[in-house]
Amino acid sequence: MTEHSKIPVPGHDEAEAKPSLIERVVRNYDLVKLAPAPIPEDLIPPVSKRRRYRRAHEEIEEAEVVPVAEAPTAPPAPAPVSATGPLPAVETPEVVSPEVIAPPPAAAAASESLPVPAVEAVVFTGERHPVSRQHLRDQGLIVPEGSVTALLEEFRIIKRQLLFNAIQLGQQGMGAASQRVLICSPHPGEGKSFTAVNLALAIAAEKESEVLLVDADFAKPSVLSMLGLPGGPGLMDALADPEMDVADCVIGTDISGLSVLPAGNATNSDSEFIASSRTRTVLDRLVQGAPNRFVIFDSPPALAASPAAELAKYVGQAVVVARADRTGQGALEDAISLLSACPNIQLLLNAVHFSPSGRRFGSYYGYGG
Repeated sequence: MTEHSKIPVPGHDEAEAKPSLIERVVRNYDLVKLAPAPIPEDLIPPVSKRRRYRRAHEEIEEAEVVPVAEAPTAPPAPAPVSATGPLPAVETPEVVSPEVIAPPPAAAAASESLPVPAVEAVVFTGERHPVSRQHLRDQGLIVPEGSVTALLEEFRIIKRQLLFNAIQLGQQGMGAASQRVLICSPHPGEGKSFTAVNLALAIAAEKESEVLLVDADFAKPSVLSMLGLPGGPGLMDALADPEMDVADCVIGTDISGLSVLPAGNATNSDSEFIASSRTRTVLDRLVQGAPNRFVIFDSPPALAASPAAELAKYVGQAVVVARADRTGQGALEDAISLLSACPNIQLLLNAVHFSPSGRRFGSYYGYGG
């Protein structure tokens, strides 16, 4: 019977046992050289426990690790050295926070308690004079508390546009100038004074506005005679005398909301007085603290006297009155050019005897012809 087992039979000498197949392969092919070199014992760190890895279950047992010494701190970098020697060290600037100094409690309380000073409103306290309604009617002017006429309706439309423009100019930051309007014409006899007085009478009827009519035609004043008012000191006197308050020169009337400032004493230097720095102070005084006060200037004709061009610098609106049967286009263009300092110039056509649209003002109320 052939023996197939390589297992040594008990009782046989182990020395006489034949080597196994694996042992013969290792010896014949010198596989011992492929094994890793043994680690010297002095390099093995002294540990009490070691980590054991199990490939099948990947379980890690806790091992006591030898503490590692802290890494040495890197030495400071050497200071930069130039050709002439070591460079000075750059100092880091110190950040200083600003110191807030609070005002003393007493001063702070005093500033909070002080009210903002309000602008004192200028009130005209001059004597009131009656205006003859019959005198107005005889001159073809608007009669307060009278019937609604075509003339009244026409000036209602004109005043509404001017009042609207005044509000717009005030919102644009024009200040007191937005409350002033200049009535002018290229030549005499074209209806500027007639327009100025009627416009003032129409605005005086407003419930929340008042109007100051200023006679600025210093050479030929006519406003006082048209209203039947007495004369007295006026605008030119206030411009010439720094001690005079222009508000004291204003004349009151028995027409609610209407006051008049005369032209004053005539002088050969009227244009120079208007061009002075005092003019703005005097004109601002007329509307000081009164945002609902509208000032109308009846100025000299633009092509006949120079004060019209000077007054145009202090108003927000200018109305150039042209007579339909008299004013030429060239004269109208020249007048507008002289008034160019005013930001808003409008044209009013006077003495028109026909209407292309066939419209007749006042007929709606039954008073039109």
